[in-house]
Amino acid sequence: MSGPLAGIRVLELAGLAPGPFAGMMLADHGAEVLRVDRVKAVTDAPHPNVMDRGKRSIGLDLKSADGVTAFKRLAASADVVIEVFRPGVAERLGIGPADLHAVNERLIYGRMTGWGQDGPLAATAGHDIDYIAISGALSALGRAGDKPTPPINILGDFAGGGLMLAYGVLLALIERGRTGRGRVIDAAMVDGAALLLAMFYQASQTGFWGARGTNLLDTGAPMYDTYETADGKHLAVGALEPQFWAEMLGKLGLTDLPDRDDQANWPVIRDRLAAVFATRTRADWEAVFAGSDACVSPVLELAEAPEHPHNRTRGTFIEIAGVTQPAPAPRLLGAPPSDLAPATRLRDLTSWGLDDETAKSLRDLGVLA
Repeated sequence: MSGPLAGIRVLELAGLAPGPFAGMMLADHGAEVLRVDRVKAVTDAPHPNVMDRGKRSIGLDLKSADGVTAFKRLAASADVVIEVFRPGVAERLGIGPADLHAVNERLIYGRMTGWGQDGPLAATAGHDIDYIAISGALSALGRAGDKPTPPINILGDFAGGGLMLAYGVLLALIERGRTGRGRVIDAAMVDGAALLLAMFYQASQTGFWGARGTNLLDTGAPMYDTYETADGKHLAVGALEPQFWAEMLGKLGLTDLPDRDDQANWPVIRDRLAAVFATRTRADWEAVFAGSDACVSPVLELAEAPEHPHNRTRGTFIEIAGVTQPAPAPRLLGAPPSDLAPATRLRDLTSWGLDDETAKSLRDLGVLA
């Protein structure tokens, strides 16, 4: 492995998307990530899931005493464990933080849940939409007069969960460099989603931010919204600054719009913009705004984005095993690229503290795959 996290070993307990996403973030930058799945889930075929790129995998029966013992052996030589169970499950299995710190005090134990390790909701089920609802974030998303609109599961699962956990792991690694001891990370999606709205919590208390869909950045303002084109596609307009607004209007040929600083004029301005944008195709408008500072961009479909010239030039997307996917981010300039191949089964576990004889015995028992 290469990259800034080369030499860091991560045991990732298999779970839903936010856990593998955190592991992917670490593997993308050189960490050696070993995904621990159910025995029957592991085969010799490469695992095509994008979030398992750059990892290796094994199957381990953690409901058996032998499986738990084997996991502790692996944890003894690991730097990080990523665990995504409900609170208390890992402890009941015998692989909670105290169990693993007993064999490796330097271990960083990353726990990710929706509600966190404590609180009235900690033991209850939930999904992204529930976590961002309780965080207050969901209430801010949507158009005026309409119901809140969840942004698929990006805000809670991935930004508030997986990304925050990966960040927490890096914090704990830095701290361990000073103290020599590991740390338990309580990464809750409800906490992460709330943190992402820090600016808007303050703004709502100072009167700068109002009801959903009435503000500058939430489709309330005509200069920050999407508009349909003649071919049923869309453009994104972000002409907030006066100079960018003026450039956009010049490209559109509009010279008689009312003052945009008066919110009472926003509906009229929006209608005028919508009428003009609807007269030409998205491609036509792309040509009009090409190279300008008007802050008007095409809204690309997922299949279109990898082919955009900017994305192609930067290598924003890559292809691995026939699957087009986003490249690792952020970029550490000058760092060597990491191995992003699909996950495959790891059979030789000697470097993880499990000798061949023990591994064979566990495989014969059906505990290890």
